Amino acid sequence: MEPDILELESFLPYRLYRLADTVSREFSRIYKERHGLTRPEWRTLSGLGERGTMTATELGEQSAMHKAKVSRAVAELERRRWLTRTADENDRRVEHLALTRAGLAAYREMVPLAKAFEGELLARLSVEERVAIVNGVAALERALSCS
Repeated sequence: MEPDILELESFLPYRLYRLADTVSREFSRIYKERHGLTRPEWRTLSGLGERGTMTATELGEQSAMHKAKVSRAVAELERRRWLTRTADENDRRVEHLALTRAGLAAYREMVPLAKAFEGELLARLSVEERVAIVNGVAALERALSCS
């Protein structure tokens, strides 16, 4: 008897990964062209832009990035003077990260571009498909407790 074969092209986790990667790469062209940012740098910039001050650990959890990627992104944004680090008063091993004025300006410049990208992406779908994808993703997030 032949073992079962997993057809990756119809395996939902594989399809979701490929779709997320494709969408992320397409959007990355915008921030790469505008600011020369990598995906981890964008995720760091956008996380801090949305939430304000965060630790590297919080950034990693929020963005699902490995701590090494967070560390490199933080170092690059700091080199650009887009980010500052402040030591925690109670635990010197912890640093609080925040955007500088220049970092916040770059973030604010990107927000309308990100929203336009999302709008253009969703405009490729019918109204019914948009509702289905938004609801389907939300349902999976709830089911996997990642929202």
